Amino acid sequence: MKQLTNKDIADMVGQEFSPVDDTAKSVRKELHLSKRIPVKHNIPEHITLDFHQHTEQEAWDMIMNAAQSGARTATVITGASGILKIKFQQWVRDSLLSPYIVQCSPINNGSFNVKFKKK
Repeated sequence: MKQLTNKDIADMVGQEFSPVDDTAKSVRKELHLSKRIPVKHNIPEHITLDFHQHTEQEAWDMIMNAAQSGARTATVITGASGILKIKFQQWVRDSLLSPYIVQCSPINNGSFNVKFKKK
């Protein structure tokens, strides 16, 4: 949560505000300000992951980080042939990754659109 400064409170009240620390804490508590001002997270809505030139472990780490990041969608480029295309499809179906995924659909022969569950 964003910690309000005395300037923030003064802007809300419309006049000068310079209380002692105890007063500022009691004002914040009374107004429930910590619940009213959400913290903005810099979570991207969409992520593109390209598995080319990556090992199987690196690809696994990339997709798990994306799934746990809070992103809503991803484009995963596995390549048209190779082990990572096969492995990615297995991960989507039968691994620790599958609970994070709502939908996975092919774009073409080597790319997939992935929709993650909300955190």
